[in-house]
Amino acid sequence: MGKNLSNSVAIITGASSGIGRETAILLAQKRVKVTLAARRENRLEEVARIINGLEGKALVIPTDVSSQTQVERMVEKTLEQFGRIDILVNNAGFGQLASIEETSPDDMREIMDVNLMGAFYATKAVLPQMKKQRSGHIINISSVAGKRGFPFLGAYCATKFAMNAISEAMRIELTGTGIYVSVVYPVTTITEFFDVIKSKAGRRFVAPKVFTQSAYQVATAIVKCAENPKPEVLPFPLARLLILMNACMPGVLDFFLRTYYRSKSMING
Repeated sequence: MGKNLSNSVAIITGASSGIGRETAILLAQKRVKVTLAARRENRLEEVARIINGLEGKALVIPTDVSSQTQVERMVEKTLEQFGRIDILVNNAGFGQLASIEETSPDDMREIMDVNLMGAFYATKAVLPQMKKQRSGHIINISSVAGKRGFPFLGAYCATKFAMNAISEAMRIELTGTGIYVSVVYPVTTITEFFDVIKSKAGRRFVAPKVFTQSAYQVATAIVKCAENPKPEVLPFPLARLLILMNACMPGVLDFFLRTYYRSKSMING
């Protein structure tokens, strides 16, 4: 039997669409009070209306997570409204479709600022309250791209590898505090992620259909993790095979990836 989440408080970044949106709605159905954070206020208001229709409680705070000041304000307003913070879902992020050679220093800084530093700022901001409560749960949304680097997604992968590293460190550092740290590793998710991805050289990413899942499936795994905290969650079972192959036979996985990307005319023979 998992934890009863009723009346707990969650902050969800990237809550305007995709995984963040679905997670917010599912948590609201569990009677969790949710802070919805993202840059697009109109989209956040849409999610809040859905939650209010479920007789839930939602606080909309437009936030650019690359700004430490805005992230700290988000946490402060959550505490003013709800008095505590039980769950932080670091979900905000975007992708870049470019080779490492094509990736400029500004490109790299931009994606690091959102995908990594945003999670870092939010984590730093909630930890004092969670330590005061002697309870809390930080759930970082990574990716299988944080376990294995993929061509033309090198900058994005770097942010997810880094997120994994700070999560693993915190799991040990927070021993005895009552605070859990979890990492969720989705595969390619059917959201607008690849519709708005920043692409160089006119490339378009096409994921193998066998390695796709819905935002709802990932959100369901996140909520289960909130109820029963685990260090790592892989919502897509086949992802374990890819991770294992990369650990044991990276050259073989390289071969399969080269073959796939050549078939999509993304790399030369």
